[in-house]
Amino acid sequence: MASGKNKLSKAERLRIQKEEEERRLKEEEEARLQAQQEAAARLEKERLEREQRERLEAKDQERRESELAELHSLEEKFVSAEQWKTDYRAYAKWEHYIGCDGSPDPTVLQEINTFMSLWREDPNEDIRVVMEKGKEVLNLIEKLQFLLLDTPANEITEKETVQYQETILDLQNLLHQKYNGATEHLLKTDNMSEDSNSGNVQAVIKDKNVTLCIWANLKKNVRFKNHVFYDVRHGFDLPKSLAVNSVAIRIFHTHYDHVSPLWLQCQSAPKLKILESKEVTVDSKENVEEPEEEEQKPKEESSAPPEEEMHSDGVKSASSFEGSTHNIADINEKTEEEIEKKSEIFDILSQVQIPLMQAEISEKDEEITDENIVDLRQFVPVGGVYHIDVLQLPPRAKEIKNWSMVEVLDVGLEAYPYPPESEEPEDGTHPPIGITLKLSDNVIYFEEPVIARWDPAGKQWQTDGISNVTYEKDTGNVTFEMDAFYTIALLQDAHLNMPYQAWELHPTGTDELILTVTTAFAEVQIQVKEHQVMLSSIVVEQKDALSHLTGKWMTPVHLTVVLKKAGINIFPGAYSHSYVCVNKKAPLVEVRAYQQMALVASAFAFGWSKWNLESGEEQVVLKVSEHLQADSIKDGDWSLYMFDGQRAQKLKITEASEAFSEELEDDSEFHSTFYHMLKDFASSEAIDKVKKANFLFIDTVYQLLLATRVLTYS
Repeated sequence: MASGKNKLSKAERLRIQKEEEERRLKEEEEARLQAQQEAAARLEKERLEREQRERLEAKDQERRESELAELHSLEEKFVSAEQWKTDYRAYAKWEHYIGCDGSPDPTVLQEINTFMSLWREDPNEDIRVVMEKGKEVLNLIEKLQFLLLDTPANEITEKETVQYQETILDLQNLLHQKYNGATEHLLKTDNMSEDSNSGNVQAVIKDKNVTLCIWANLKKNVRFKNHVFYDVRHGFDLPKSLAVNSVAIRIFHTHYDHVSPLWLQCQSAPKLKILESKEVTVDSKENVEEPEEEEQKPKEESSAPPEEEMHSDGVKSASSFEGSTHNIADINEKTEEEIEKKSEIFDILSQVQIPLMQAEISEKDEEITDENIVDLRQFVPVGGVYHIDVLQLPPRAKEIKNWSMVEVLDVGLEAYPYPPESEEPEDGTHPPIGITLKLSDNVIYFEEPVIARWDPAGKQWQTDGISNVTYEKDTGNVTFEMDAFYTIALLQDAHLNMPYQAWELHPTGTDELILTVTTAFAEVQIQVKEHQVMLSSIVVEQKDALSHLTGKWMTPVHLTVVLKKAGINIFPGAYSHSYVCVNKKAPLVEVRAYQQMALVASAFAFGWSKWNLESGEEQVVLKVSEHLQADSIKDGDWSLYMFDGQRAQKLKITEASEAFSEELEDDSEFHSTFYHMLKDFASSEAIDKVKKANFLFIDTVYQLLLATRVLTYS
């Protein structure tokens, strides 16, 4: 009976179904109306945003001409810097001419040929004399290398380029010949110390450029087949067949590399190339290609001694030149016609292209398929070159009364054949030579170095013939075995420190700033002051490194060279994009961003933003903050800006936002330049500082940004 009472009648069931249907229809209608309202609101919002954007774009377009004119006025500082560098190159050449210091001008063929002929004929083979003369030769080579790196294409002919390269090779060959002669002379004389245990003699002679270790096997006792040069901790372990022969072992460490191909030694930072245009013709005097300004630096290296001397004499000379041309901005006032030409030059920037200059060469290069051949586009020698030789022991000098008599041979320094061609061992292989090298403290190996031997026939570094390599990072020793005697180099991946993890550029004073680049292995700080740069610090594993390089003022191109030699490479090369995951940006956007960053860097700090990875190829995003004090920048002080080469805008998002958005910051507008965008939010003091910034400082910052390419390699 109870179940019967609870059973619904047909009429009730229909009523309930009708109510549910009406409720469902009502809910659907409400949802439809809400969706319509939301869509209408969204469309209205989009319409308002579109109208607001159109108004801002129209406003930007109205003032674009005046803003670009003001920008071009600031960009005149690049032209002034270009003129200063051209004048300085001429000044340095004149200073050398009137200096009459006895050193040849390596660019004058007659002078350098006379210099080489005189030294070639000089019979003095004393090792100390050769080392001293070698300093002068290395300085001449360095001058030519920096000329090839520094000189703009319109100031050097192809014939001069070939001449300088040939002179470099001739000087390198002559220097090595002289060291061979000095080695032979040393082996003939009694100027080496005798080991009281073995009776053999040895010598270690070194300066800042070379370390010569020589051991003569006078006693030919098989018990003394290994030796360690304790002064430098290099050593060897010979096969028995060599230990019983009249041989000498030479480990000749040149802290420079005169073995690798010349293109590697003279490799400059890649240019952001401007393509030729038939429609745009500019007088050669006014043909200032802005993206190539990184290559147009003061040639102060060319008139100063290397390393320490360069940082004092070279800077002094540059300073005196700067003092004599302090009014260069007045001298270089431009007529309206010249300004029009300059504006035309900046318009050519739209034709900037990357991949870089030598990327065209890479297409023609044969792909390296042999795994034993080292790809020098990816790996580079670090720490110089080790010439490891086994030599025929020449006749030694004999003392008779007051006379020293020595047999003179026409053959000169002879290599001892090993492995011997006439002997065939039972197992088909000759015993290897064991080598121990103490790595230089003046370079950094972030990973175990690749040990390679030089193949003179193929003119390439190869890894075959080297075995049983042991690398002790704590002691800085590397041991290995060779199947013959070779010239050895320790190579490192050129791109270990790329891409960068972060970077920051902030002013520290009048015409001074610091660029900090953080990589997976190191934090590098570079200080800029007017036309010079200085390595402030390198921190590796929370310890300061390369202290011998810090605190010395030099030009940007010299800094790139010395850091690369020391194993720190934060300067992308012509082939780097093939070996590094690059955050690719449109060339025009990148180069204009560096230009405009440099123009305002005296009063504004810039930094890496994670949203630069999300903004696409046509736009860059970076953090910016007005920075007039020397204190650190707080996270809340940064704002995000986006720039596409034609327009700048302030973004509403922050580094902590969950997603990327191009939405404008409230109450902000579009501007045609970074300078005018920042001007909206900057203090009058900051803008005044930007206007008064020294043209050499601006150009140096620009060079540094082009060399590191922080917007694409971070």
